[in-house]
Amino acid sequence: MSEWKIPLSDLDYGFEEQAAVARVLQSKWLTMGEEVERFEKEFAEHLGVSHAVAVANGSAALHLALQALGIGPGDQIIQPAINFVAAANMTVALGAAPLFAELVDLKEPTLDPRDLERLVTPHTKAVAVMHYGGYLCRMAEIQEICRERRLWLIEDACHAVGARYVDSQQRPPHGKMAGNLGDVACFSFFSNKNLAVGEGGMVTTNNEELAQKVRRLRSHGMTTLTWDRHRGHASSYDVVLHGFNYRLDEIRAALGRVQLRKLERGNERRRELDAIYRKHLSELPGWVIPFSEYSGNSACHLMVAVAPDESLRSRVVQALTKERIQTSLHYPCVPDFSAFARFRGEGLKKSRAFSRRAITLPLYPGMAPEQVQEVCSVIQHCGA
Repeated sequence: MSEWKIPLSDLDYGFEEQAAVARVLQSKWLTMGEEVERFEKEFAEHLGVSHAVAVANGSAALHLALQALGIGPGDQIIQPAINFVAAANMTVALGAAPLFAELVDLKEPTLDPRDLERLVTPHTKAVAVMHYGGYLCRMAEIQEICRERRLWLIEDACHAVGARYVDSQQRPPHGKMAGNLGDVACFSFFSNKNLAVGEGGMVTTNNEELAQKVRRLRSHGMTTLTWDRHRGHASSYDVVLHGFNYRLDEIRAALGRVQLRKLERGNERRRELDAIYRKHLSELPGWVIPFSEYSGNSACHLMVAVAPDESLRSRVVQALTKERIQTSLHYPCVPDFSAFARFRGEGLKKSRAFSRRAITLPLYPGMAPEQVQEVCSVIQHCGA
């Protein structure tokens, strides 16, 4: 469609973002510098975490986190079968193997701790959970398993910036925010995310050694940066690791700082719209609206409805498209991609059912309640 009446997502951008970009252009310093440093500090403070390292994108964040943990050939990483392919791709890029875990169920499409325990082998080195749609995984149970099995715990928190974990029994990590629930966490600031700068990402951790390693790896393993030499803080450098060019630039960091200030307000608006969706869709026969019983403080990154069957999903998507309402699918089942055919993907009945029946519906802070009602009306007409 050349123009969507109701797009899947939209940027919450205005004068503040324009002013931030202008400030960077006036400084005439575009590569990683003061804006990046301030963004990292403000992001870490917002999450209550010790270290935040800004990087080029979410995939770079995952790559650096895995590399810093020493993941390599012969290792296995347990991860959900329903996720964007980046986590699995970065696993394979380091010579490791992804082990794909099942969902809890269609109502809670996050990694099932019971399946996690089943999958652990002597070669398993880490678990990479993914907070689907901005709803946090069962972190108390997953943390306990990782401690007992001595596994690194990685958060793929790309959907969950601003979300806070709530445990019904107030077990640790009750009350902490996404990005502060494992050994290391990864964020994406892609254009459709709750904090959006186009590209960009962040690695967060409370482990100083890991943070230092990620900082070195993101800039070719160099001991000093161009910004340090520009300010006269260094005159030369050594290369102590085989790293990459995964740096974030000043313009995106400046945009990120503005978006961070808007984050809580934007997430609250998402929760309000999410509640309207649930009110209108909850009575549809045979449909599942995930996380209806969720008690945490979600980031509400996605609004997903699960149709009773594939045929009805297809009819609803076609009807919404006809009305110029954009939809998507988050996500196909990763082990069903051709490139992952050699990796373990047995079972996964619930994951495959989810990927065949789920519809991602429009959700963004600038969306009007009337637009939510319009989307629901089309679904109700097809799906009742």
